[in-house]
Amino acid sequence: MDGTYGWIKNGSTALCSSVPDQKAYFSKRDTVHRAIKLYPLTNYTFGTKDAQAERDGSVSARFKRMRDEYEQYGMRRSVEAVLVVHENSHPHVLLLQIGSTFFKLPGGELNPGEDEVDGMKRLLDETLGRTDGGKNEWTIEDEVGNWWRPNFDPPRYPYIPPHITKPKEHCKLFLVQLPEKTLFAVPKNFKLVAAPLFELYDNANAYGPVIAGLPMVISRFNFYYNGVV
Repeated sequence: MDGTYGWIKNGSTALCSSVPDQKAYFSKRDTVHRAIKLYPLTNYTFGTKDAQAERDGSVSARFKRMRDEYEQYGMRRSVEAVLVVHENSHPHVLLLQIGSTFFKLPGGELNPGEDEVDGMKRLLDETLGRTDGGKNEWTIEDEVGNWWRPNFDPPRYPYIPPHITKPKEHCKLFLVQLPEKTLFAVPKNFKLVAAPLFELYDNANAYGPVIAGLPMVISRFNFYYNGVV
C-alpha cells in the first residue's frame, strides 16, 4: 500500500489516515505540543503570614454547609491550582500540607456567579499571595482536569457516575505558569512542599486520587527547564 495512506499493522489494517496538507498540520504544532516553562525551586522565596481560618470546624460540618448551600445556590463550583517547579530537571508540584499526612492543591470554592479564572487568581492571592505590597503574577495556562462529587461526602471522580443526574460539586484543575521568580507568603497553619512527580505517581494512598493522577494529567505538556525553550 502507498505509504501516504498510513501505517500498516500485520500487513492489513491501516492505523491512521493520510495528512493531505502537511504544511497546515505542522503549523498547529505550537497548539498541539504545548510548552510550559519550569524554573528551579531555589528561584522562589517563601515567607509566612497569619493563619488562614478554615470555614468549617470538621468534615461533617463542611458537608452540612455544602448541603445547606446546595438548596440555595445549587452545585458548588471550586477550582484548584497546579503549580509546577523543578529540582534537578525533574518536575515538582507545590502542595499545601496540613498536619503530618494531609495534602491538597491551592484553591477553594468560587463565589456564586464568579468567573473561574478570576476566582482562581483570587484564591491564590488569599492563600499564597505576598503581603509586602508586591503582587504575584498568576498566569492560568490550561484547564487540566475536572472532578465531580456526586454526593455530600468525600469521594470525587474524574467523571459523573452514570446514575448521578445532579452532582453536588464540580472542581476544575488549572495549570498555572509561574513567573521566573516570586515570593510566596504561606499561612502559618499550612506548609508548602514540593512533591516530585515520581513520588505522586500511582500513590493515591498518600496523596489521594486527584494529586496522584497529576503526573499523567500534565504529561501531555513539554516542560522546558529554567525557562529555556
